Amino acid sequence: MNPQTKEKLMQVSVATLATALYKRGLRSQVIQGVHPVGPKGRNMVGPAFTLRYMPAREDRNQLVEFRNPEHPQRAAIETCPEGHVFVMDSRKDPRAASAGDILLTRLMMRGGAGVVTDGGLRDAATIAQLDMPCYHQRPSSPTNLTLHEAIEINVPIGCGDAPVFPGDIIVGDDDCVIVIPAHLAEEVADEATEMTAYEDFVVEQVKEGAAIIGLYPGTKQENLDKFAAWRKANNR
Repeated sequence: MNPQTKEKLMQVSVATLATALYKRGLRSQVIQGVHPVGPKGRNMVGPAFTLRYMPAREDRNQLVEFRNPEHPQRAAIETCPEGHVFVMDSRKDPRAASAGDILLTRLMMRGGAGVVTDGGLRDAATIAQLDMPCYHQRPSSPTNLTLHEAIEINVPIGCGDAPVFPGDIIVGDDDCVIVIPAHLAEEVADEATEMTAYEDFVVEQVKEGAAIIGLYPGTKQENLDKFAAWRKANNR
């Protein structure tokens, strides 16, 4: 992805991005029900590389399946491009793990930008210590074969009720994760950067005792003039 766009998205919140997308009529881009396994204090940003799970059928999902070098879960870990976010459709079911610490460590070592599943992850305490951001519903010890069959790599999926197409831009912060359609990424990043500057100004004003009316949103010219001066003084 464009390095300048990525840098801008590293500096803005998912909440701000959600507002920018809502202004464009997109209401369902936040991946629901997921949170960081371990907060990183920085954003996760990268194009989506996807894996779709379907309900497991017992005769197809024995442990021997993991010996198959073409098993979709294993193959996805080894083919996810550097800098991409690995997004899994686990049917919003955390009763069996989408992946564990060994696979995700391998993904991290290959340059993965992060992991998102609307299910659970096993070895969550270890995953929380990885440098790579990871998001899930909750810890889950049973192997994925218990309930899920990995069936397709890098296809359109649903993750936490959000549509995810390969190449969409995924952004996660210490709250949650959002999906930006690829064709909107640059303009949304620009707008969110502008919104963030104004929101930072507003926070300072509120802490100094300012009232919200006319400030947020900025409908009084005196506040817009103050913002222009603040922006110049703070190189924003």
